[in-house]
Amino acid sequence: MYLLKFKKNLVEKVWGGRGFETTLGFDLPNEELYGESWEVSCHPSGMSYVENGELEGETLENLFQKFGKDLVGEEIVEKYEEKFPLLIKYLDINDKLSVQVHPSDEYALRVEKEFGKSEVWYVMEASEDAKLILGLKKEITPEIYKEKVDKKDFTELFNEVSVKKGDFIDVKPGVVHGTLEGSILICEIQQNSDTTYRIYDFDREVNGVKRELHLDKAMDVIKFGEEIEISSEASREKIKSGDATIEEMIRGEYFSIDRLLIDGNFTDAQYKNFKIYSILDGEGVLTSENEKYEVRKGDTYFIPANKEVLIEGKLEVMKSYI
Repeated sequence: MYLLKFKKNLVEKVWGGRGFETTLGFDLPNEELYGESWEVSCHPSGMSYVENGELEGETLENLFQKFGKDLVGEEIVEKYEEKFPLLIKYLDINDKLSVQVHPSDEYALRVEKEFGKSEVWYVMEASEDAKLILGLKKEITPEIYKEKVDKKDFTELFNEVSVKKGDFIDVKPGVVHGTLEGSILICEIQQNSDTTYRIYDFDREVNGVKRELHLDKAMDVIKFGEEIEISSEASREKIKSGDATIEEMIRGEYFSIDRLLIDGNFTDAQYKNFKIYSILDGEGVLTSENEKYEVRKGDTYFIPANKEVLIEGKLEVMKSYI
């Protein structure tokens, strides 16, 4: 087992842009608008293929089945069996992202036969006017919500929040969310799920047709009065470790995330389960078992279980693990 880099799965979106090219340095295949880059995925909607080393061309699904605990850790295999648990993306949002909600495990496994979708957003870049929809207004009860939606009246329902670079948003299942104004580049860490219930799409048409809404299922899973958790760079506790500053972004049921700011070198200790590094900024070198991997902004690396990694350079890294 070695550090794995997967081919980027780029997805065109009506709300996308060219930020993957201009900000992250990706080679985009055409002049279309791209909204998602699936970086690490074991989901049939966007399976990851190894891009480096002797396992080049293998899917993450095949590796998970073939190597099991050597790839992800014994604890992960015991808990999740044959379902790889995480999905890592970049999002480039330049138009209104539909107002949507995701189900919990309990609902999704019963109705959709896949995981629920707990996710977090880290704002890598944001225009000055960037504004999100996060949750419903406090006074909105299930009765008020249903009455307005039945009338196709989506005004005065949603809580609007301005965001900036460095904000970290915990989007729990049941929290209504979307984007409203401006442009925003996001690193998204989520459960391995592609289930989204669309509530409102701003009457937008794609190829002359309005996109499907999922109002009944959304009503089943919305959590009314849910508090939204947003942290900023200034508000988060910082831990110094040699040449690195570490921010503990979240410790959750489905994933834990640390933000690493490295200027020099930092040894990320061996860990029982896999880890994923999202290189949010800078450039440097990863070294594991005498193998070196040059990295730069926009890269994503999968670190197999029980691997110690030396990180050298000037880098901002989002580390996701379970």
